[in-house]
Amino acid sequence: MKIIQADRETLLRPLQAITGIVERRHTLPILSNVLLERKHGKLGFIATDLEVQVTTEIPCNTEGEAISATVSARKLYDILRALPDGEKVTIDASDRKLQVKTTSSKFNLQTLSAEDFPRMAEASDSINVLTAKQHQLKTLLASVQYAMAQQDIRYYLNGMLMIADSDALIAVATDGHRLALNKLNHNTGTARQEVILPRKAVIELVKLLADSDDEVTIGLTEKQVKFKFSDIQLTSKVVDGKFPDYTRVIPTQNKNRIALSRMDLQRALQRAAILANEKFRGVRLMLTKDQLSIVCSNNEHEEAQEELIIDYSGEPLDIGFNITYLLDVLNSRATENIECALGDANSSALITEPGNGDFQYVVMPMRI
Repeated sequence: MKIIQADRETLLRPLQAITGIVERRHTLPILSNVLLERKHGKLGFIATDLEVQVTTEIPCNTEGEAISATVSARKLYDILRALPDGEKVTIDASDRKLQVKTTSSKFNLQTLSAEDFPRMAEASDSINVLTAKQHQLKTLLASVQYAMAQQDIRYYLNGMLMIADSDALIAVATDGHRLALNKLNHNTGTARQEVILPRKAVIELVKLLADSDDEVTIGLTEKQVKFKFSDIQLTSKVVDGKFPDYTRVIPTQNKNRIALSRMDLQRALQRAAILANEKFRGVRLMLTKDQLSIVCSNNEHEEAQEELIIDYSGEPLDIGFNITYLLDVLNSRATENIECALGDANSSALITEPGNGDFQYVVMPMRI
């Protein structure tokens, strides 16, 4: 039974949107599949990892009864990607097989029952709905995502805290060693609500959201968050846990303040990082009058040293950091200058931007 006939590009686009969710190796084989579902003149593509679900659809002019099948998302994507541009593709479904045909190629793929595909249930509790421009939400999430933990036993850190307040949308991420916070000032028109988005949901949203003024609708419930934009819907469970009080770790008493060119500091750290210890990734920042020295060394007794001329008249300071944590924030920002507020060698540093009170980055020191 013919599911659809369409250009290669028409079929490839929705698959590109959903493949990031698909697990290549999973204890449930069906989670490696995409659900194809034709009904009401549309062909839907659905993928899930049980925590996050992405749905998208394209117009389908193939007549007939509703039909659905699941097939390996990666194999179907790789086949379509390998076909020539502009190729006409026909997808047929038969008993336990899906056939992909062109004028000169034919691929028979194994399918699994569509009835066994684990769709994410719709949340039944009350929904808080707000909207934002796609590029605004993309920028907000990208500005903190690198600070999320990876596979931490404190599972609530393996994600991002999103706070919808009446006048702002706030994103916070921390792995216990550094914290990134940014705010989108926006009249959301909603009561304050906090949710923790899983790591994968945040990463996929940053990839899928466009750099455009088109709107994204965000539906918040206690157990689920739904993002609708363009022809894509991403639904995510929320992490059940208590996010730490981020306001307590933002230093307010750091008196040693320096202003720096972001690019100058970024390039100096990149050069110094070449000789950083691969395991500990430590860098020493040494402040003296009107000078910042950056020093990295490793187990082979190799050393890199960079000097930056700055405006500084405070007390001399020698403090260590993880160089990757510093480069992450510098790589994620586009501002020309940054400001850094330092305490003593045992105090966290606060990195901000001139004239921007919405973005804050806190990084803990390390002994070197």
